[in-house]
Amino acid sequence: MGEEQEAEEQERFSYQQRLKAAVHYTVGRLCQEVAADKEMQFSKQTIAAISEMTFRQCENFARDLEMFARHAKRSTINTEDVKLLARRSNSLLKYITEKNEELAQLNQERKVKKKKKPEDGNQNCREPAEAEGGESES
Repeated sequence: MGEEQEAEEQERFSYQQRLKAAVHYTVGRLCQEVAADKEMQFSKQTIAAISEMTFRQCENFARDLEMFARHAKRSTINTEDVKLLARRSNSLLKYITEKNEELAQLNQERKVKKKKKPEDGNQNCREPAEAEGGESES
C-alpha cells in the first residue's frame, strides 16, 4: 500500500511539473510578444516569477471553484461557479457571461436540429407502416 501511495504521489508531482513547464512556456511566449510589441525585454527571472505567480493563482482558482461547487452541494463545477470567481472583474465577468450565452444558444440550436431529424425520419418510417396497416384493414 505504501508503494502504491508513493507511486501516486510521484505521478501527481510529475503531472504538476508538466503543468508548470507548460505555464512557463506560455508565459515566456507571451512575454516575447509583449517585448516585441513594446520594444522592451523581460529577464529570465521576471518570466520565472510571472510563471510561478500564474501557476499559484490558477491553483487558487481551482480550489475556489471546487469550494463554490461543494458549497452548492454539487460535485461538478459549472459556469455559475466561474462567474462567481470572476465577479471582481467586470470585463471578465461580462466576457464569460457572453460566451456562456453563446454556448447555450448553440446547444439549444443543436437540440432543435436533433429533434427535427428523428421526427422527419419517423414520419417517413410511419407512412409505409400506416399504408400497410390501411391495406390490411380493408
